[in-house]
Amino acid sequence: MRVLYLLNISNPDRLSADSGWIFADLLAPALADAGAKVTVAAPAPAGDARCGFHRTRVPGTKYRARFSTDIDELVALIRAEKPDTVVANQIEEAPAIRTALLEAGSDALLAGYCHYLPFSFTGDGQLHLDPSLNDAELGRPVLLAFAAGLAACDRVMVHSSTAASWTSAAAARMTVDLSEKLRVVPAPRDERLVRDPVTAHRQQDAAAIGVYNHRLYAHYGTEQFVNLARKLSASGTIRLRVMDLFGKRRAERTGLDDSPEKMRDQLAALPHVQVVSDRGDRVRYKNLLASARFGIAPFRPGYPWSMSVIDCQGMGLPVISPRLGWLAEHIDSELCFTTPAEAVALAERLAMDDEFHALQAKRAHASTAEFAPALVAARYLEALS
Repeated sequence: MRVLYLLNISNPDRLSADSGWIFADLLAPALADAGAKVTVAAPAPAGDARCGFHRTRVPGTKYRARFSTDIDELVALIRAEKPDTVVANQIEEAPAIRTALLEAGSDALLAGYCHYLPFSFTGDGQLHLDPSLNDAELGRPVLLAFAAGLAACDRVMVHSSTAASWTSAAAARMTVDLSEKLRVVPAPRDERLVRDPVTAHRQQDAAAIGVYNHRLYAHYGTEQFVNLARKLSASGTIRLRVMDLFGKRRAERTGLDDSPEKMRDQLAALPHVQVVSDRGDRVRYKNLLASARFGIAPFRPGYPWSMSVIDCQGMGLPVISPRLGWLAEHIDSELCFTTPAEAVALAERLAMDDEFHALQAKRAHASTAEFAPALVAARYLEALS
């Protein structure tokens, strides 16, 4: 199977913070191992030497990535690669890709991967637009473009059962039938960030470290985390390590949303809170996780999946989480909380109760086993067949 993998990269300055790029970098070699011939079209190469690469322009902003597809470039690429399958990792681009397939005379299957959902649903079924894609009230046009993308695809892949439920519900509201198209294909874990929890040893007489390794956007619920950090930092048993994953961002990105910089400064001002950078180095990132005791999930309602949560769990770090969306689907129910007081109690229990921590560490590690790249590649190719 010849796969043309169209990858949007939102943060080319710090690829280690771009989950879509990491997904491709892990998945493309696993697809090649399974016999697929993969070409990645993106602003930066992903995969290994066996994977072809076609460089595309950086879209500049998240809206340009959705509304400025170059159909001429797509037609030329499809004619050159002659793919059996085209994968659109920016689902809103699918109608333009379908148009390019038509003009190129290609009968390739078009698959869309819903890496990011521009909406979420509340417990009572209310659809909420993702605030990160609603500048100047663009949220509704993005949602309609997303629905058009679903309609244009032969296959639609999502990360999780929660994402499948939400995507189906949103599509049905816009009369798009996904019943024969939809497949659940999780993202692969990074095998470099896998550690048997039995081999992890707590440093004696040291405060337990809780790590928060998520983007600091406001729409991730970072303000709620800041409030929780204030409560946790008042405990003498816990210190917090907050990852500054972005570093210095381009003006085009800060101009749309400068909340990461503001949240970072607020967190850095708190006692017992350490803001650190992995400098884009996966070895340094692993070491920063390795010395932590547990992880903390973000308060983002619209999470269909989280690379950062899987990173922690693969390292044998239990993750405490608000009871939201996919987080409540994936994370052990004993580690989910509803109130800040419950979150503090869970963190302190993981810090002090070695038996409880060891049990949850094993469960966390085991929960990532099905995300091994070879297993995900097999599910991916099955979805494309």
